[in-house]
Amino acid sequence: MSVLPDLHLHYVQACQKLSQPENPFIARVLQEADKNDEISTKRITLKIAGNNHLVPVQRVADDDLGVLASVLCQAAFVTGLDLAYNVLTDAGAKTMATFLQENSTLRYLNLMFNDIGTSGAELIAGALHRNESLVHLRMTGNKIGNQGGMFFASMLKINSTLEKLDLGDCDVGLQCLIAIAIALTQNKSLKAINLNRPLLSVQEDETTVRIAQMLKNNSSLVELHLSKHEMKNFGVERLCEALYENSSLRYLDLSCNKITCDGVKFLGELLKRNQTLEILDLNANQIEDVGAIYLSEALTTQNRTLQALSIVSNKISGKGLVALSRAIQSNMKLSHIYIWGNKFDESTCVAFSELIQTGRLELGCTDVAPYEVDGQVHLAELSHGLGKHRYWSPRCAAVAPDAANASLAIAPVSEY
Repeated sequence: MSVLPDLHLHYVQACQKLSQPENPFIARVLQEADKNDEISTKRITLKIAGNNHLVPVQRVADDDLGVLASVLCQAAFVTGLDLAYNVLTDAGAKTMATFLQENSTLRYLNLMFNDIGTSGAELIAGALHRNESLVHLRMTGNKIGNQGGMFFASMLKINSTLEKLDLGDCDVGLQCLIAIAIALTQNKSLKAINLNRPLLSVQEDETTVRIAQMLKNNSSLVELHLSKHEMKNFGVERLCEALYENSSLRYLDLSCNKITCDGVKFLGELLKRNQTLEILDLNANQIEDVGAIYLSEALTTQNRTLQALSIVSNKISGKGLVALSRAIQSNMKLSHIYIWGNKFDESTCVAFSELIQTGRLELGCTDVAPYEVDGQVHLAELSHGLGKHRYWSPRCAAVAPDAANASLAIAPVSEY
């Protein structure tokens, strides 16, 4: 049963009871939460992240988490907990695992970039065998290793509640990726997974082939991140073959791989027939002008589903970029495009300046802004992109929800 909404008072009392000194950062966040008039009627997320502060804060440690958990056990109105960028270790993971086993209201948990290792991953994954409330878990940047990832793969065979799992930058390996692919052929609840930057000892597309096989059988996955997988054209071809049979995936992240124009040719053919993909991230590959033209042809002639495309840093010159600008003119569904880091010439600057000035492309939906010097148009960089707030989110409410969401406005994979 939930206590009255006085989190700070209960925190002070718990610290006294457990002989634990108060953490001023936690105390301040709880005081701010208590001032929220809707706290007793509306679900809230406690943002106790150790970054994004103008002044240093005392980051949350393992001992602090024990006291905080004892308070939250009686606060059913707290359905989200952001503990990113703190100093939690495997000991803190043990406390969190116990909390997850006992708690039935927490839906969002962000533990990204703490110091949780393999044993901590085992405890948290084990707790999710029984937990039936958590929908979104972020473990990004915790070095849980291949074995730690295997525990989450096993969990996915049992858990039927979790919808979004973030294991990016966790040092998982080949075995883990294969195990997760196998688990997702059976799991029907997970809608989004981040598998960015695994540690692969061989530069082959074996993991991509396994993931492609999974996509042929999975009908629930909406969002898939495969950045930094050393993926080549062969792997892209296998993914495209699978996506001809898949009707659920809407967000495909292939950024920071080794895809060239030959691989993009398969993506172009896929886009002509696929009626599901809404977001395609090809940031930091090597598609060049030929690849950009393949994409522009598909977007001009047949595809009316894709909403966002990132081709940042792909060695594309004016020829390819102008072709894409023409595709935007004829394809009204494509609303977001990110092009910075390519080879801008005068024709590129003029083409995208016209798109922006006519209102066809909004400044919030691209990463360039036009300016003029001595009668010549140039493009300046804007800090926008699909991953704008993937590792950071603003503490104020001034940013539109879709702008702060790597998945744009895809509701099933939002925080809740």
